[in-house]
Amino acid sequence: MGRWEPNARGRLMQAAFALYGERGFEQTTVAEIAERAGLTERTFFRHFADKREVLFAGADALRELLVSTVAKAPGSLAPIDAAAAGLEAAGALIQEGGELARQRQAIIASSAELQERELIKLASLAAALAEALRRRGVEDPAASLTAEAGIAVFKVAFERYVEETDQQDLPLLIRESLDELKAVTAGR
Repeated sequence: MGRWEPNARGRLMQAAFALYGERGFEQTTVAEIAERAGLTERTFFRHFADKREVLFAGADALRELLVSTVAKAPGSLAPIDAAAAGLEAAGALIQEGGELARQRQAIIASSAELQERELIKLASLAAALAEALRRRGVEDPAASLTAEAGIAVFKVAFERYVEETDQQDLPLLIRESLDELKAVTAGR
């Protein structure tokens, strides 16, 4: 495939995921990713800051969707339910990627460096969620507690999603996980 072919970003991501799966994240170089995609290293760096960012490229869009969904949620919703609406929307976006989420998670699980980066991403999502709740009038510590609990719910649901290959509904898993949390905290 020539360098002039469209979708350079998608080709780079596809090449990176394939190489990370074949050789491992640490053993794969940017030059190898670019070569596999039929592009130059320079083109790679136009799209990604480094080879880690291929795995975290959608984080900004995910955060924006989460925050905007919380902002648009009906004012009558309890803070945790407004947070859940945002998390379910984020889950639906992830689910649209199909098997990519499972591939991505397997790659991240194989590298301590990537696991650390994933934790930073989750902390960033929690901070954005807490701020979105504050804008809805939720005061601290309730906004921070709700956001952290929401991210914990999301994390548990996502782990189930990637482990249970027959489970294809991430938003439903998020809702079920939240219901479990509510039941536990209600003492049932």
